[in-house]
Amino acid sequence: MTMHAPAFVLRCQINGKEEKLTVAPARRLIDILREDLQLTGTKISCEMGRCGSCMVHINGKPYNACLTMAYQCSGKRIVTIEGVGAEEKDPIQCAFLEEGGFQCGYCTPGMIMSVMGLLEEYPNPSREQIEEGLSGNLCRCTGYGGIYRSVERAIQKRSLLDKENA
Repeated sequence: MTMHAPAFVLRCQINGKEEKLTVAPARRLIDILREDLQLTGTKISCEMGRCGSCMVHINGKPYNACLTMAYQCSGKRIVTIEGVGAEEKDPIQCAFLEEGGFQCGYCTPGMIMSVMGLLEEYPNPSREQIEEGLSGNLCRCTGYGGIYRSVERAIQKRSLLDKENA
């Protein structure tokens, strides 16, 4: 006799769209995003929450999608990299392009999601806060110089936008 995980109806909002999916309650969010919804911008790398490649926002806070189970997402608002700058590029995305904050690009979606969370918590972070905010993200290509410049440029861009909208 084969035992199967019980079916669970996951109702949540992903990138502004209401979703209803029947999945195993302990299925990883990363697998649901990539396999069921074809949202492949969220990457898989270490699969144990150490690299940040799978970073998404759940109710406005950064989470590793590889460590988040379906049942934990019920009724939540989830934003993936595909939901960032869907209408127009977010200032953080522009800053990464302008400052060379990526090389191979594999870690970039997770970095951008982490920077969004960092700037939400600290609109004008110190270098120490930036380093701490990105400590859960690994980049094997850039040496982080371009990434730190990108964060600093994003802070400037957001500050200018805030002044224009005031």
